[in-house]
Amino acid sequence: MKMRLVSVMFLLAGMLAVNAQNGTAKKKEIIANGGFIQTPITNVAYTPTRSVAGLPDLTVAAENSVNAVVHIKVETKQRTMMRGDMDDDPFFNFFFGPNGGGSQRQLEPQKASGSGVIISTDGYIVTNNHVVSEADNIQVVLNDKRTFTATVIGTDPNTDIALLKIEAKDLPTLVFGNSDDLKLGEWVLAIGNPFNLTSTVTAGIVSAKARNINIISSKTPIESFIQTDAAINPGNSGGALVNTKGELIGINTAIASQTGSYAGYGFAVPVSIVSKVVADIKQYGAVQRALMGVQIRDIDDDFAKEKKIKVLDGVYVAEVNDLSAAKDAGIKEGDIITKINGVAVKSSAELQEQVGRHRPGDKIDVSFVREGKDKTVAVTLKNQQGDTKVVKNKGMEVLGASLEEVGDDLKQKLRISGGVQVVGLQKNSLLSEAGVQKGFVIIKINNKPIRKVTDLEGAVKANNSADEQDRALFITGIYPNGKVAYYAIDPTKD
Repeated sequence: MKMRLVSVMFLLAGMLAVNAQNGTAKKKEIIANGGFIQTPITNVAYTPTRSVAGLPDLTVAAENSVNAVVHIKVETKQRTMMRGDMDDDPFFNFFFGPNGGGSQRQLEPQKASGSGVIISTDGYIVTNNHVVSEADNIQVVLNDKRTFTATVIGTDPNTDIALLKIEAKDLPTLVFGNSDDLKLGEWVLAIGNPFNLTSTVTAGIVSAKARNINIISSKTPIESFIQTDAAINPGNSGGALVNTKGELIGINTAIASQTGSYAGYGFAVPVSIVSKVVADIKQYGAVQRALMGVQIRDIDDDFAKEKKIKVLDGVYVAEVNDLSAAKDAGIKEGDIITKINGVAVKSSAELQEQVGRHRPGDKIDVSFVREGKDKTVAVTLKNQQGDTKVVKNKGMEVLGASLEEVGDDLKQKLRISGGVQVVGLQKNSLLSEAGVQKGFVIIKINNKPIRKVTDLEGAVKANNSADEQDRALFITGIYPNGKVAYYAIDPTKD
């Protein structure tokens, strides 16, 4: 197989086990790098100083940032399952054990480490989704060496962001900066825990903005990375990218490298995206993804000649979805979008970032060129269901869990056609009391297929309408490590 000369990869350090299902290591190296922050209570900024040589003095920024960056250690249980078809009678398997017709061999747990950023004094921490997405246990080590067990509050695979919580008080935090104000060539610091070397600070410049490197494999990814040449290595995942004022301006997420280590190309999620994701998770239990409903592409010289386009600075509308926000506003195929709310968009990444800051129901001004004429229309953004309502994570209300539909990668890995994954659990909730752990993928409830969160809500609603003595939820599912599991839940239990 012809190998790519340069691989773009996440930066998760210390993977100690191979794939448990097929017994072979994946060729694609998984390296984690990411994290982000929420606006702290005290809005304090530090004035940068200059050295005699004219270069910025980075000591103040480093000293006021390093204590807010944590070391995240994750452990994932690995098992090889030897059993019959997963579609066996779930009730038989539940009552007679999940190994009915097979056996199970316990393997060593898989361990890895990354970084995270404390965003509130009471213990909210931001890191990358890929750092914690399959973890059974998450330990957070502070810069003062204290260790806490973390709970996943919510995740957003579309931006590779996750929000954690530890039970602590009076913690150091970072101040949010403005990633929109970043200039090319501006000095920045990357802070994290590469190769398990705690509290490491490296310096570099902003090399580019709004980079789309096609590394996020979700259905509706938002990639508008800050590119930097500050040294970023395995273990920096969830670490901070700060400016010379000590303000957080990005979350280190990925690198482009031939070796899996630093090669001068690092990528961070800008805080303009991070802040919105965190706010949504805390307020609604799920990220509110607003959509225009258009298929878009960048414009290069060859495409411009093919389509006889005179405008190169903009995004080409290749298709407008039926019943979409763009369709309602009168946007057509062939239009060239040039601005969102007056902000110039020269690439698909920039357009996705601007739209991604909004929620369903928000109105934005979209400027575009059609047949050589400039036009601007108001677009009322919609959600994935095609309406303008804010979507709350009802799974948290019903079962005490934060739920997400399974992405294509996990479906392929587990060889399932769909399901709903538990990405967060409340203490003493129905699922946690039954023994369900984060990462569990619900495939069936009462022997009915579950493909979407709405399927789960419908199954719970149908169960609640049954006579009280007949109410029970028999849940069939699978963990990301391949372990099949079954749970019985009594919704009438106090």
